[in-house]
Amino acid sequence: MFQKLRVAMIGYGFMGKVHSNAWRNVNRFFPDAPQIEMAVICGRSKEALENARVTFGWNEAVTDWQSAISRKDIDIVDICTAGDTHEEIAIAALRAGKHVICEKPLANNVSEATAMAEAARDASKKSVKSMVAFNYRRVPALAVAKQFIDSGKLGTLYHVRANYLQDWIIDPEFPLVWRLDKKVAGSGALGDIAAHIIDASYFLTSSKITSVSGQLKTFIKERPLPGTYTGLTAGASLGRGTVTVDDTAVFTANFENGAIGTFEATRFAAGRKNAMSIEVNGSKGSIYFNFEDMNELLYHDHTDPSAEAGFRKILTTDGAQPYIAAWWPPGHIIGYEHTFTHEIYDFLLAIKNGSNPSPSFDDGLYVQRVLDAVAVSAGNNSLLTQVK
Repeated sequence: MFQKLRVAMIGYGFMGKVHSNAWRNVNRFFPDAPQIEMAVICGRSKEALENARVTFGWNEAVTDWQSAISRKDIDIVDICTAGDTHEEIAIAALRAGKHVICEKPLANNVSEATAMAEAARDASKKSVKSMVAFNYRRVPALAVAKQFIDSGKLGTLYHVRANYLQDWIIDPEFPLVWRLDKKVAGSGALGDIAAHIIDASYFLTSSKITSVSGQLKTFIKERPLPGTYTGLTAGASLGRGTVTVDDTAVFTANFENGAIGTFEATRFAAGRKNAMSIEVNGSKGSIYFNFEDMNELLYHDHTDPSAEAGFRKILTTDGAQPYIAAWWPPGHIIGYEHTFTHEIYDFLLAIKNGSNPSPSFDDGLYVQRVLDAVAVSAGNNSLLTQVK
């Protein structure tokens, strides 16, 4: 029997909620994973933290994350905090010999991500595992798409076309939350959601972006402060602060394999709630995925006669497809929360088997290099910028 692994999770907001759900369910649906214990949840606000502990099902709540990761009975540290804290927490946890799973993006800049990747490499020499939580890799439809591409069904890859479209801050009176503060979040739509489609393109094609040409735009430059948000009229200055991140990011990209890509990430696409989509076109066919229809994959076989050709829908709820056998009968769809259970499962299997989890901190560093290159390009009026 593999020993029970005790988990300390840092952070209890949106990501803390979905990660807690994953930790709570992984052993119930994936019995081959090591048994885990939800030992400690950490955060700054004592009252809110205790509420989260009770609601999410953790044993203890502490406001000092350093004390949590120094405990000898903690095996795994799960980082669900804002980007400005990732470097300090992850490096401290790795040096303490804890396995680490860290929310994306890995850090707020290349310097921080480099330090984290170096610490992860050093820790791996002592069999300490680390992984970045790009959960969309664990959508069964995208896992099937990768199988198709890896098997050669699409032939030579020509185009990657990726979008991540939301509309949650289109209201100019939406408050100035931490995701709109560069010091905390690092960037806006670029780091928060473009990071996902950059990683998804690498996951599917196994090819990295080598150069980019990008634009960043902030549409609404001033918003009500959260503590003073009372429905002030647009243009009012009382209790308002400056938005210091991008609202949208658009860039083109060149890949190692010769393919070209177009990427768009925005929080200002009215009517789009979580439309993360990606299309890959090759010499023999194409695949298309949109997370708002997350149980479906569209596939076009270009070797079919033109009179019979077209995209066909593959329902990715069959037990023969990745992850699905653990859940429901075919046709009974799964949801967003399941992707986090899948990534926790894969992380635990890597710990159990002594294998290297994916995506690694080095993969997270690659994504950060692309994000930084887009920002540099945008600052230079969209000039082609090498990813380095």
